[in-house]
Amino acid sequence: MTGHALSPPPRPEGCQLCGRAAPLTRHHLIPRALHGKARYRRRFDRAERLASILWLCHACHRHIHALLGERELAEHYRSREALLAHPEIRAFVEWLATKPAGFQPKRPTRRRR
Repeated sequence: MTGHALSPPPRPEGCQLCGRAAPLTRHHLIPRALHGKARYRRRFDRAERLASILWLCHACHRHIHALLGERELAEHYRSREALLAHPEIRAFVEWLATKPAGFQPKRPTRRRR
């Protein structure tokens, strides 16, 4: 992933996974907790670490973090396409997209260890 500007992409009208209009949060594709780790500082420049984000609704954001750990996200799920290729994320997003604005699913169970 190269060529990112220092600032994140502008906030869209809806979630970049399910498409619903909802309050949005920033999901860092390279988790912020890893930004200071030497391995990720070598692999991704500062601009990329800061600007590689998706705007997600709370439900999609919670679901991703319930399923995947930070290192797994940084190593294998650094794009919208990669996240949607995960079968459990894709199924959740497709299900959530059919729900009305304002719908909040039950909180997901904790990540499997």
